[in-house]
Amino acid sequence: MPTNKPNRKIATKKQRLTKTIAALTALQFGPKQRNETAAYTLLALLDLRSDVSWAAAQAPLRGITPIIHFIAKAYGVRYAPNTRETIRDDAVKFFVEAGLLLRNPDNPNRPTNSGRTVYQIEPSALALLRKVGTRDWPPALKTYLVSREGLKNEMARTRHLARVPVTLPNGSQVALSPGGQNPLIKAIIEHFCPIFAPGGVVIYIGDTENKFVHLEAENLASLGVTLDSAAKIPDVIVHYTAKNWLLLIEAVTSAGPVDGKRRKELKELFADCKAGLVFVTAFETRRTMQSFLSHIAWESEVWIAEDPDHMIHFNGERFLGPYPDAIPKREAKK
Repeated sequence: MPTNKPNRKIATKKQRLTKTIAALTALQFGPKQRNETAAYTLLALLDLRSDVSWAAAQAPLRGITPIIHFIAKAYGVRYAPNTRETIRDDAVKFFVEAGLLLRNPDNPNRPTNSGRTVYQIEPSALALLRKVGTRDWPPALKTYLVSREGLKNEMARTRHLARVPVTLPNGSQVALSPGGQNPLIKAIIEHFCPIFAPGGVVIYIGDTENKFVHLEAENLASLGVTLDSAAKIPDVIVHYTAKNWLLLIEAVTSAGPVDGKRRKELKELFADCKAGLVFVTAFETRRTMQSFLSHIAWESEVWIAEDPDHMIHFNGERFLGPYPDAIPKREAKK
């Protein structure tokens, strides 16, 4: 009787899936990280098809989309493009936190939200998973689990060293994730603020890893402002107490200047603010600014990090200060 090859291939794929889920269970992952999606994600990061032995597992650098493509090609399971967040949040994120995966080992300074973000199996985890199904698996697993906490601590230390330290006007420090616009945010706080808002209080700093990496909620509340986590908050908020101005600063490296639409959005978001609103777009260089010149809103300011002592004012009768439409109503009536 001829062998039914399609059925045998299906059975082999199911066996590989079952074995992978069992391995994730042995590695002490929770229910969400030992389901089918998580298992296929791990197989993609091991470059492991169903007809290849565990000993042949590899450690390619793969982003979320290449992971989805591998699963479709090797296992015939197709995930829609809108499931990328599910794979990232329910599998990859936890694998990274557990030390099973490395994020951007080729470039630790790559921004967390970069479209080029890649993941790779951690070397000791790769060595362990190559032993799945062999007599060496149980003792190797036991040794790995004992050493995993130390491994996680070392990885956390390495990530911390890559972070961007920012010194606030009061001398305290905030550590931002590496890359992206965060070096510009550092320049805003350490160079812009002392020159153009001396004695000011940095009330808010946004970060790609943690939207509220620095928030002085009580200070904001005293100004009549409460920020919703779903709101599109400017990158940096500074209260220039000497003038009672609230500086709303957007750090722009690739998108997001204060254009007319954004200025209107910010006015609405801070409509109840008891301080005058000042809208600032910050750029790293003049060259970066040039591509946004036609979009920058009138009655707003531009600051360039490479020329920190200067400010560019876009029209109006005053330099660095709130306009009548951005002054608290009670003050405007005086």
